[in-house]
Amino acid sequence: MVAEVGSMPAASSVKKPFGFRSTMAKWCCHCLPCRRGSGKSNVVASGDQDNSAVKTFRSKMAKWCCHCFLCCRGSGKSNLGASGDQDDSAVKTVRSSKSNVGAWEEYDDSAFMEPRYHVRREDLDKLHRAAWWGKVPRKDLIVMLRDTDVNKMDKQKSTALHLASANGNSEVVKLLLDRQCQLNVLDNKNRTALTEAVQCQEDECALMLLEHGTDPNIPDEYGNTALHYAIYNEDKLMAKALLLHGAAIESKNKHDLTPLLLGVHEQKQQVVKFLIKKKANLNALDGYGRTALILAVCCGSASLVSLLLEQNIDVSSQDLSGQTAREYAVSSHHNVICQLFDYKEKRMLKISSENSNPGKEAEE
Repeated sequence: MVAEVGSMPAASSVKKPFGFRSTMAKWCCHCLPCRRGSGKSNVVASGDQDNSAVKTFRSKMAKWCCHCFLCCRGSGKSNLGASGDQDDSAVKTVRSSKSNVGAWEEYDDSAFMEPRYHVRREDLDKLHRAAWWGKVPRKDLIVMLRDTDVNKMDKQKSTALHLASANGNSEVVKLLLDRQCQLNVLDNKNRTALTEAVQCQEDECALMLLEHGTDPNIPDEYGNTALHYAIYNEDKLMAKALLLHGAAIESKNKHDLTPLLLGVHEQKQQVVKFLIKKKANLNALDGYGRTALILAVCCGSASLVSLLLEQNIDVSSQDLSGQTAREYAVSSHHNVICQLFDYKEKRMLKISSENSNPGKEAEE
């Protein structure tokens, strides 16, 4: 059941729709931008997707105030006008303008949601079919490679190496590499075979490509490198292999997200720890001037905030709207996170006091 949002009282008197949230959690993360990355199923309790409810909800979701949705928190402002009605023009401005950085900006992560290649048998020639399905006997494949241009592209500008890498056909990948096929060919999304292998989590194929010298730093049309996809997939072993083969740890995508910022934004704590150990820049800024700490606060992740505060990180950094991480925590009523900042501040004051009075400390 979708809540009616035609008219609402003032934000201060709005009762948070917890029942509504529990229904929302059952829907697909692709339907709700604020639910992306949650891994939740898109079926309701009965096992059927409520398409009409989802459509209605999506059309009306923007009318809820920032107190109702976690993904909108951080602004400290309601989306309601004085009359209690939604100011649609103001919401559009907040979403589209960098001057309103205070509103929590939900990045378009469709690049990471895309499935493997959409392949139709009739669109592929004999070699591409063999690369994709990998059901051709080795000796037949060797003959095929001898008589065919191994770098030929299909309608999506994919080579046999792209298809074999994306679908995990390591035997075909090995044969193509032995034939010295081109390694850094770009498909219609500007992705190399390595990027596809990492995105599809075909680690064996990815490692073979790295060992043969594939460039790990070629960005796709979204600006993501193979390392971005490894971090999104929480694949520490692949991330480590990429870094060993020269992947740039500070590469930025079109949203100016480094792999570390992406990991924080998606709340991938284990790979964030890994990148910190690899000396990733903790004070790197995204397109809105936000540090990893500000992103962690806006995500409401106390564990990530705690992890970052343990590092040598700039807690006073302001984004383009002039807000610090602590100010976001206060305006969003993240009490646990506020306590973490209080503890950090007390600890810093103690260290400063000890450094300024070394003799007194020795006497004690």
